[in-house]
Amino acid sequence: MEIWTIKKLLDWMTGHFTDKKIDSPRLTAELLLSSVLNMQRIELYMNFDKEVEKANLEKLRDLVKRCLNNEPVQYLIGRTEFYSISLKVSPVCLIPRPETELLVERAIEFLRTRTGTQHVCDLCTGSGCIAVAIAKNFADANIIATDICDQALSVAAENVAKYNLGEKVRLLQGDLFKPVIDQLDGREFDVIISNPPYISHPELEKLEPKVKNHEPQLALNGGPEGLDIYRRIADEIGNHLKKDGLLLLEIGYLQGQAVKQILEETNLFGEIKVEKDLSNNDRIVSAIKVKE
Repeated sequence: MEIWTIKKLLDWMTGHFTDKKIDSPRLTAELLLSSVLNMQRIELYMNFDKEVEKANLEKLRDLVKRCLNNEPVQYLIGRTEFYSISLKVSPVCLIPRPETELLVERAIEFLRTRTGTQHVCDLCTGSGCIAVAIAKNFADANIIATDICDQALSVAAENVAKYNLGEKVRLLQGDLFKPVIDQLDGREFDVIISNPPYISHPELEKLEPKVKNHEPQLALNGGPEGLDIYRRIADEIGNHLKKDGLLLLEIGYLQGQAVKQILEETNLFGEIKVEKDLSNNDRIVSAIKVKE
């Protein structure tokens, strides 16, 4: 009977994933095996010669098969890293992307220029990644995070609880601002932040199978032009953002000027900035409210 050690499995998976053109083949192999063995990735290398039991081989075989069928590795292992935080994810919510960390970074930079408790609203929170990252890195944040999907909010609730942030992050189920009750929750926020659905209908058809077939359409579909949610946020933002408060939106790679124009038409904001990510794509629109 063939003996499979940790090293042998890692080498085999890496080669197999490379042949099948799976993204980041070595990292994918490490993540799958560390999940099955309940080890940290570094522990795999400290136990290279350890034999893997048959039951775990069978679990691993199933995960490899699903990975080759384009299921995202984050869903297979049930977690991902975001802003140096380990978060639970599942197919009911979008997988947090590294690009979204820039959104969090800009929010924290702004909050640190202000004094006292800062009220933040995170729209379309999904896994809660933005709310959790801000709450962990800015002590005086009071955050309301909303999402239309109650299943996604269940995942967010686990991430909030994992880091004992229940007193700083409140999760509300509903469409954008609808669950925010003015009298109870405070009418206006210092920061409103969102990574909304922004994929246009033509782009949806062209998405890679890993995204198109496995991530939730509700978190991707932004309407015919990908701009539906931005228009709705712009229509309501005047009632919820403080004067001198910051609006931060993640956008699609070609949407900078379109979203900027949508915000300009509200006549609420001063300078509206479009910021590019490390790949030189439009990624964030930020705007300070100057009018009531």
